[in-house]
Amino acid sequence: MVFYIIALVVVSVPVLYLLRNFFKGGVCKSTARLDGKTVIITGANTGIGKETAKDLAGRGARVILACRDLEKANQAAAEVKKTSGNQNVIVKKLDLASLASVREFAADINKEESRLDILLNNAGVMWCPYMKTKDGFEMQFGVNHLGHFLLTNLLLDLLKKSAPSRIVTVSSMGHAFVKRVCFEDLNGEKSYNTMHAYSQSKLANILFTRELSKRLEGTGVTANSLHPGAVDTDLSRYIPRILWNILYAVLYPMWMLVLKMPKDGAQTSIHCAVAEELDGVSGLYFSDCAVKEPTSQAKDDGVAKKLWEVSADMVGLDN
Repeated sequence: MVFYIIALVVVSVPVLYLLRNFFKGGVCKSTARLDGKTVIITGANTGIGKETAKDLAGRGARVILACRDLEKANQAAAEVKKTSGNQNVIVKKLDLASLASVREFAADINKEESRLDILLNNAGVMWCPYMKTKDGFEMQFGVNHLGHFLLTNLLLDLLKKSAPSRIVTVSSMGHAFVKRVCFEDLNGEKSYNTMHAYSQSKLANILFTRELSKRLEGTGVTANSLHPGAVDTDLSRYIPRILWNILYAVLYPMWMLVLKMPKDGAQTSIHCAVAEELDGVSGLYFSDCAVKEPTSQAKDDGVAKKLWEVSADMVGLDN
């Protein structure tokens, strides 16, 4: 019996190790430096955003953590500085649930920063109960899409001035769980399903990136979106606690095998931000540091154009 147990352990350990490495996904292999370049990362106080900040700061970039919670952001900035050895890491207030905050942040950046080489639209909210932003938008669509839509547009002139530059937007494979953008009920006032609303916002991220890339042709600014993978982050905070506890107890061994840690989940964001082979590459969707085909509804140019026009109207931006 002891022999069989030992044999099982001997066989299982390397198999589990190989499976764990497989589920970690792709790794950014670029060694590109970012000395003299400026990066903005939204939601960089935790999870994928913080790990992305550590990496890009380690490459020499000036990194701006754009966050709603300044206390957590300052703690994250201290960690990024310590880890990277780069003291050129600063914190600025940005609440994507407030168009006024987005405009104030963008105005400050345009006034104080001489360049912007990488804009990483990373912040997000997932599966929250029905809530509205300060401007009356459904929270997930408002934060995940509209806030970043306005922010990106307000920073485009600085990005163009700094070209070649990149815009990277964190979406999700969750976009595949909706068949269309529900233009007749974007605020979820007629019907609201928390998972549907999240998936719709992630579909909007890809469609926005697709239309944005077309509008940026010839400017030297590229725009790409990505799926970071199934990552163990704070996004799970809106899952009902009792459900989370049950799932955690039952599925913990499997989750620890298949879930990515934030550092692993940040790899595709980093790849899209720095990989030399992506110079001039725009309008694509990535997963595990490689191009991946999104769903057909995420490639509909007519819907992408309509979403842009509707979004511009919602945030008060000229088309």
